[in-house]
Amino acid sequence: MPKENLSPRRPPLLWEQHCCLPLERRADVGELARYRRPGGSFVSVNVGYAPHGADEVTGLIASWRKRIDADDRLRPAVTVDDVNAAGRAGDVAVAFDLEDSGPLEGRLDRVREFYDLGVRTLLPSYNNRNAAGGGCLDEVDEGLTPYGRALIREMNAVGMVTDGSHCGARTGLDMCEVSERPVIYSHSCMRAVWDHPRNITDEQAEACAATGGVVGITGVGIFLGPNEATVEALVRHIDHAVDLVGPEHVGLSTDYPFDHEDFNAMLAQNPELFPDCFTRWGEIDFLPPEGLLTVEDALLARGYPGSAVSAILGGNFRRVAQQVWR
Repeated sequence: MPKENLSPRRPPLLWEQHCCLPLERRADVGELARYRRPGGSFVSVNVGYAPHGADEVTGLIASWRKRIDADDRLRPAVTVDDVNAAGRAGDVAVAFDLEDSGPLEGRLDRVREFYDLGVRTLLPSYNNRNAAGGGCLDEVDEGLTPYGRALIREMNAVGMVTDGSHCGARTGLDMCEVSERPVIYSHSCMRAVWDHPRNITDEQAEACAATGGVVGITGVGIFLGPNEATVEALVRHIDHAVDLVGPEHVGLSTDYPFDHEDFNAMLAQNPELFPDCFTRWGEIDFLPPEGLLTVEDALLARGYPGSAVSAILGGNFRRVAQQVWR
């Protein structure tokens, strides 16, 4: 395909669909400014997963939101118009995500409560089976439960994006069947490229694309290859996903933990908590924000048209937000 020139007046938006600050109220939200670039950025930041209750998540968001509001490099993303405004200003728009439905504590009305606090994406289950469905590390995934199906319908009604990352394959396929809105895999690599249980099958990616959704290729070394957190490895997974479902259904999402040293220390001290596919390479490497900022040039150098690069870099996830957010 011939190369296209991107407009020099408006660089494409970068959409980082999932990263992780330390889950504590005093975490340095200013780290998110590392995603700042001409053309602007959007960042979805995790605010809780399986161990966290509703009060913990609510308190965390309240603390972070105050400091996001006070940082002139950052702006809260309540609507897609807020993301577009950040793009024009070259700032970083910020919203939140939950990596598990546990913080809902079984109450579907909390989907709307968390949405009103800025949570725009939610995963029904995190690695292992819960009240909503199966996880990617379960030996047998029985799919969405009746509660999980009701959860997907409530998320559709509220305007929260349904995310299959960390879910089991059957649960992810069920989500695509139940949802009337686009489904995403926010931070998942391709199992056909690197066989890891956290990666998704071609069938999952195709079902996601059929909903109008997006697969966000992630920058975690052990999901990209044998602990290979490089742009080259990321692009290999992008290539496969694009060949499979087209550039309009592929995006980026590093899953970068700003407290990665603490995470690796915990992994080293408690190896029994993680399966061998997480621990066999020692410390896990992650692609940092600075690496993500180079993906645009890497795709252009590989011959991707400018329109496809803009879509992968941020346009596809923005399209899903426009279709789902209320």
